[in-house]
Amino acid sequence: MAAERRPPFFFVCHYDYILMMRHFSSFACFDWSGQAVAYPAGISLAVLDAHADAKPKSTAPAQGWSREAVKYWLLQQAEQGSDMLIGFDLSPALPFCDDGAYFPGWEQSPGNARQLWAMIDGLAADEPHMAASQMVRDHPEIRRYFRHGKGDVGDRFGDLGTGRLRVVEHVQRQTGQAASASCFNLVGAAQVGKSSLTGMRLFHQLDGRMPIWPFDPIPETGPMLVEIYTSIAAMDAGLRKGQTKIRDRATLIGALDRMACLPPTRLPDYSDHRTDAIITAAWLRQTAPQHRYWQPEALSAQIAETEGWTFGVT
Repeated sequence: MAAERRPPFFFVCHYDYILMMRHFSSFACFDWSGQAVAYPAGISLAVLDAHADAKPKSTAPAQGWSREAVKYWLLQQAEQGSDMLIGFDLSPALPFCDDGAYFPGWEQSPGNARQLWAMIDGLAADEPHMAASQMVRDHPEIRRYFRHGKGDVGDRFGDLGTGRLRVVEHVQRQTGQAASASCFNLVGAAQVGKSSLTGMRLFHQLDGRMPIWPFDPIPETGPMLVEIYTSIAAMDAGLRKGQTKIRDRATLIGALDRMACLPPTRLPDYSDHRTDAIITAAWLRQTAPQHRYWQPEALSAQIAETEGWTFGVT
């Protein structure tokens, strides 16, 4: 009798459809930014091959990354069928599960993440650089749900201390993995709303040409996007909570060494955007083969359709 042939992938049941564990041959991470300019200084990309002696590469066009250039790069990976797991440091959706709607009390509130992306991209279509700053400030209904500045808080923002959170953000706070801020907050050092809204525009413009976990099943081949949180990767690399930014080569080398990753060749600078991307690409390589990260206990079908999930939060 011929020896049993085992498939290169194995399947696991998860909420209402099948997810598939698979191996990737490369990993990438985009540190992201909500800055409403042509070339946001905060956008940085790092790429790392799967083999143990690979070095992370920090790459960018000569003038820096624009969001259009990021979209073009992603579509190239999709066209080429790159076997790549790509992390984005942003929230792909607004809170939904707490009130059963992104914008509770507004009859035009979208019913799922893809409808939300389409709405945000459509309403902000006239804003350059894939920004959404003017739309969220000027729309008579949507502006009511956001904190825009000191003393400028929408009447439907919610808890003035924290603001509404996604389920995964509550889990992050409960486990101590991160002190997540509300996507409805658009002001202060902890604000993540602007970058997340620009990310939603990007995801809509990808037009389904690259799967995004957990909104889509894991494909057998080709690239896939996941939401990541760079501070989680940094803490796993040995940095202390609240002190997760790296701005020098020696600290970067030490953090990468803890993740069994060789350091990159000398970089032109050691901005925290560049090092965040490098550390998180190495962390993705280390964590992606671990089954538990693909099946968080709290992740349900409704959450997967409406809010998404931060990869690495269990």
